Amino acid sequence: MAKLVTRAKEFARRFRVDDGKKFRLKEFSPNETLGLRHGEGVKDLAAETLREEIELLSEMQDKLYAQDRWGLLLIFQAMDAAGKDGTIKHVMSGVNPQGCQVTSFKQPSAEELDHDFLWRCAKALPERGRIGIFNRSYYEEVLVVRVHESILDAQQLPASARGAGLWGQRFESINDWERHLSRNGTKIVKVFLHVSKDEQKRRFIDRLDDPAKQWKFSLGDVHERAHWDEYQAAYEEAITATSTAWAPWYVVPADRKWLARTLVAALLARTIEGLDLQAPVLDPEQRAELEEARRLLQAE
Repeated sequence: MAKLVTRAKEFARRFRVDDGKKFRLKEFSPNETLGLRHGEGVKDLAAETLREEIELLSEMQDKLYAQDRWGLLLIFQAMDAAGKDGTIKHVMSGVNPQGCQVTSFKQPSAEELDHDFLWRCAKALPERGRIGIFNRSYYEEVLVVRVHESILDAQQLPASARGAGLWGQRFESINDWERHLSRNGTKIVKVFLHVSKDEQKRRFIDRLDDPAKQWKFSLGDVHERAHWDEYQAAYEEAITATSTAWAPWYVVPADRKWLARTLVAALLARTIEGLDLQAPVLDPEQRAELEEARRLLQAE
């Protein structure tokens, strides 16, 4: 157990994309196991570690909620079938629902298209004391929209906003916005679940064969595989341009679900732990109210 936690910490340092650091996705293996072998009972080890990290996350969430000074925003981006839904389900299984909210961003509505590309996500930001999870996010605007630029036609942008510098301007807007959020008490963690093309194919076929999973499948998912290389290039540039000291990206290997979930849980729990949260300290007036409440209850 300690072995996996130690390696997870090493992983976080190794696979965090630091400010200004150039990187290539091909240098990061979706099959990463942190050196652990299946013969070591690794899945049992991961399950035990995941339970401990979820317990720590629950404890940290209570402090986050009580202090009411910070909000935590966790952003998930990934190719289809990388495991976003499953990771959210397992990692947040021990968290109090009152202190957590999950928002999944689908195709923009007509109202959303009448605003700038950050608007609909701004409405879903977590309050202080809460954990907010974005299942996809405003990053779709520099990923799927970049791969399918015809989507821009529906965004009703002025001609001056569709020049050669569009993507650089969007990266700049994202960085400025995330810095503003960070300065005002929103801790941002961005996770790219890095799945291989072969593993995605295997999971698609598994969905087709399993009646309980068929509802997840869309023919459009297969069509998007034809743009795999374009998406990899778009992710590479977006992560390079927007991984900052105040809102870093973490490239999490996703071919092995047991490892991805454990790493995300550890990352989340220790990010909140790093905020050095303390339970609220009562002032004399509040303490006096507590004593009065005690007196009244005991007098019943």
